[in-house]
Amino acid sequence: MKRMMLISALLATLGLAACDRPAVVAVPVAPMAVPGPAGPQGETGNTGNTGNTGSTGSTGATGDTGSTGYTGATGTTGATGATGDTGYTGATGEKGKTGDGTTVIVVPAEPAK
Repeated sequence: MKRMMLISALLATLGLAACDRPAVVAVPVAPMAVPGPAGPQGETGNTGNTGNTGSTGSTGATGDTGSTGYTGATGTTGATGATGDTGYTGATGEKGKTGDGTTVIVVPAEPAK
C-alpha cells in the first residue's frame, strides 16, 4: 500500500508538470527605415573670428630678506715661542800696556758754517 501511494504521487507530479508549459509569444519585428542615397555636399562654412588675447598676469610679490648670518667664533691665541738660548760669554781681552807718560788731547772740529 505504501508503494501504491508513492507511485500515485509520482504520476500526479509528472502529469501536472507536463501540463504547465508557458506559451511561446512571438514578438513582431518593428519595420526599419532604409536610408536613401546621399544628397550633395553643402558649402564650406566661414572661418570663425580670432579670439581676444588674454590679460597679462600680475607681478609676483617680492620675497622676504634673508636672516643675518651668525658672527664667527674668535680664533684661539697662538702659542708663545720658545725662549732662545743664552749666548756664550766672550773671551776676556788682554791687559793693556801701561802709558809712557804722554797725554793725548783731542781737539774738537770746528762747526760747519
